[in-house]
Amino acid sequence: MTTLQPRGPYSQEELQQLYPKGLELRLVQVLLRHGERSPVSARFQNAGLHAYWPYCAVARQMVSPTYEAGEGKWSPMQWRKRLETFGSNDNPVVVSGPGGDVDAICNLGELTDKGRETTWELGRRLRHLYVDQLQYMPAMIHDADMIYLRATPMPRALESLQQVFWGMYPSKARAASFPPVTIITRAPADETLFPNDSNCRRFAQLSRAFAQRTADRWNGTDDMEYLNKLISKWMPESSKRVAVDSHPRLSGIMDTVNSTLAHGPQTRLPKEFYDTKGRKIIDKISVEEWFSGYQESQEYRALGIGSLMGDVVEQMVGSVEQNPNDQHREVGGKDGSLGKGRGGEKAIKLALRGCHDTTLAGILASLGAFDGEPWPPYTSHIAFEVFKKSGLQAHASTQTKAEAPASSSWFGSLFGSASSKTISTGIARQKVETLQESDRSKLDGYFVRIRYNDKVMSVPGCKAAGKHLEGDDSFCTLEAFKSVVDKYTPANWKQACRSNLDAPAFPEKPEPSGY
Repeated sequence: MTTLQPRGPYSQEELQQLYPKGLELRLVQVLLRHGERSPVSARFQNAGLHAYWPYCAVARQMVSPTYEAGEGKWSPMQWRKRLETFGSNDNPVVVSGPGGDVDAICNLGELTDKGRETTWELGRRLRHLYVDQLQYMPAMIHDADMIYLRATPMPRALESLQQVFWGMYPSKARAASFPPVTIITRAPADETLFPNDSNCRRFAQLSRAFAQRTADRWNGTDDMEYLNKLISKWMPESSKRVAVDSHPRLSGIMDTVNSTLAHGPQTRLPKEFYDTKGRKIIDKISVEEWFSGYQESQEYRALGIGSLMGDVVEQMVGSVEQNPNDQHREVGGKDGSLGKGRGGEKAIKLALRGCHDTTLAGILASLGAFDGEPWPPYTSHIAFEVFKKSGLQAHASTQTKAEAPASSSWFGSLFGSASSKTISTGIARQKVETLQESDRSKLDGYFVRIRYNDKVMSVPGCKAAGKHLEGDDSFCTLEAFKSVVDKYTPANWKQACRSNLDAPAFPEKPEPSGY
């Protein structure tokens, strides 16, 4: 899939069904794939496709904060970006686009003007739903400290997140004194907002094994032969046949095809690449290669997406238990402080996370909610919504104190203060089956619902009686939803990534997702 074709706004009748009386919206978490981008690698130049694309007007208007040491202040430096590459004699040459343009040229994998437009439009749609229709979020904000913003280290994910936020709260909806927003990022080695096979050795093993299984299953089939008749003439001499594991890989071919379809006629491949049957074959096989592991292996789920889903559930449970040490607590606030927003906010109402196609499909597949779905289009999003039964008394804030480290030496105070404290996250990171009844009862009367590109999705483990809202199994009880996610939330992701390196890649018996 390429550019998302979003549905129109919900009608009043749809809203009444989706947000029924008797339930109050308590927390919204949106995970969004970045917008349209250029391909991550230059492919098929022998088919007339230019390596660098002229769709990034931001290159003409770059701004960087720059420190003026003499005056001791920061000031914006405006600059223009041009790309350079190797010339025919290995000499440096300035990159130009298909029409000879040297400005507005996109780097590989860069968010394009179209991607900025569609992510801004996603923000506008979120505003229409949560501000205009539901009155859940305020129409005007004086700061963003009730909103949790996080993105992966990929610039296109961060920029897409910024576009969505600006679309949801444009200049007319922000106070004149609006302060800088807080956006959370992580070092690449700590990143779990996408399946991080570069920094998780065991997950890399598993993903290679499932990819090889897909190659063994499909490379000799009639479907693959059909693709070879279509496009093998443009494959490189070193890898003439199209295959799951060819160079470029089948999923890489799909990446280029989808990127070209999302943009203008200057960057198009020959018509054979857009054959309807061929594209369906490529999508079907690529989805199996990348996401079948989540549907079949608990270890795959745990290492690929489990840590992130643990964070998602922690915010949900934190919104119920009101534990100030959960991610539910305020992460904005005045410089140098946490826990209280600049407008007095103490809780998160909305979370926006800028991520990737592999994030969204991994989440849904791990919940048993991705069967039959195509590859996530650009600007796809998942909304996790937490509801509370009307009239249910909210829990008082759990005042949990952080325990001091056993050793208070000067060395520990310098280098161990952050990591040596034991922070209690209440019941959020405890398995449901280990909770005392008094703690488990805190989850009663709360429900979780998932919408993917505005379509309601169901979790199979929530279909049994007592595990969903009566009459609608798309509303999981929070306890049932947490129980499903608990099964693949790792206690220590980094340690798990270093474990089982000599173990078989495939589970001994089926481990279906969503239960």
